[in-house]
Amino acid sequence: MQETILADLNELIERHIRHGGSLLAVLHAIQDDVGFVPPETVAPLARAMNLSRAEVHGVITYYHHFRTQPAAPVTVQLCRAEACRSMGTEALAQHIEARAGCRFDAGHDGGHRHDAAVGLESVYCLGQCALSPALMINGTLHAKVTPQKFDALLDAAEAALRGAQRAEEPA
Repeated sequence: MQETILADLNELIERHIRHGGSLLAVLHAIQDDVGFVPPETVAPLARAMNLSRAEVHGVITYYHHFRTQPAAPVTVQLCRAEACRSMGTEALAQHIEARAGCRFDAGHDGGHRHDAAVGLESVYCLGQCALSPALMINGTLHAKVTPQKFDALLDAAEAALRGAQRAEEPA
């Protein structure tokens, strides 16, 4: 199975390089397709783009958007920029950490253990400054979030996850 994933990633790399894709564009394409940038792609990507492995690794680790491990099934991205901070994001962050049982940005790949159901990540501007505090749960944007609203959103995301897991179970 690992060979299949690497072959698919090599094809993805080649397709984006052929279309004049930059390193960032190719990394975004890989993460969009796979959900993260597997560490095994660094060497083939460096070869294909005539870069050093250190350059590719440096870009992956510099940008917080890229992850090298799969995301938690429920990923909360909380805006920590100035407008949201002025509207109570830090108090909301404390509530979220207590409710989720993990911390924001606990490791390189976000604030979750790899066996955790919820991951917490800080982001800096979701474009909702007039409606702050803002966050995203699994890519869905939410504005004017209060602790109570967050609890309802998290309950809904966890219920959807449980429903998806039940649907995957063999009958």
